[in-house]
Amino acid sequence: MRAPAPAYAAAGDTIEVARGAIGPALIDALERVGEVQLYVHRDGLVDAMIALRDTPGLEYQQLMEIAGVDYPERSERFDVVYNLLSLTRNHRVQVHVATDEEQPIPSVTGLWPVAGWLEREVYDLYGVLFTGNQDLRRILTDYGFRGHPLRKDFPMTGYTELRYSEEEKRVVYQPVQLAQDFRTFDFLSPWEGAGYVLPGDEKAAAPAGGPAVPQAKGAQTPLTADQIQKADTAGAPKQAPAASSEPYAKTTAESTADTGKGAPQSDATPKPSDPDVVPTKAGQNQ
Repeated sequence: MRAPAPAYAAAGDTIEVARGAIGPALIDALERVGEVQLYVHRDGLVDAMIALRDTPGLEYQQLMEIAGVDYPERSERFDVVYNLLSLTRNHRVQVHVATDEEQPIPSVTGLWPVAGWLEREVYDLYGVLFTGNQDLRRILTDYGFRGHPLRKDFPMTGYTELRYSEEEKRVVYQPVQLAQDFRTFDFLSPWEGAGYVLPGDEKAAAPAGGPAVPQAKGAQTPLTADQIQKADTAGAPKQAPAASSEPYAKTTAESTADTGKGAPQSDATPKPSDPDVVPTKAGQNQ
């Protein structure tokens, strides 16, 4: 029996059909790595979703996911991404809507009731508002949580922490207190070294009148990559190997132990004249 839908449907003329169906609300449409991305203005989002769901040749019947993306450098810092699936064509499309902290996005709960929970997740984690959602409240964070944890300006440690208090016999909230001593990181490349001199690194200063060289292989150095003379640099001094075959080979062999050949017999010493064990046909010790 032939499958009613192909195993994988290419984009084809999806972008052209979407342009004609959505109209002026479509800001941009492009295809990246086989996925169609439609950028829609938030005021025309609901009409665009209806067109994507009901237009022949598109027919994206299911809303699979709503995700949020944070771009703090933009004036409209948030992108709300709707992932739609066409069961008829076995094809997916992404609808991007841009907004900020104050401008709300129309809710699509009237088209897909599952959007109620998905919009609550985006509101909880990013702070994006949705007009028309009858139950827009936090869904993942705890009661009284401040801030939105997936924003890029939200601290990794949060503002408060909770623990169980033996004295009060309940869970208590308290400000975050980091116990570790070193909490500042310079995020510099470990191969180039820090811009400051650590205690003990002053002993590894460059020799007078010669190029700066690093310490032993794998050792840290306060020198930058530009100051260290590369081994493959033209004109850099190089040491010849100890032997022509391998750097670790021996040039002389005074005995069989040096070459690895071994003794001519398993036992180089004379054998005893009367051994304790006499081998026989029936066995060694019969």
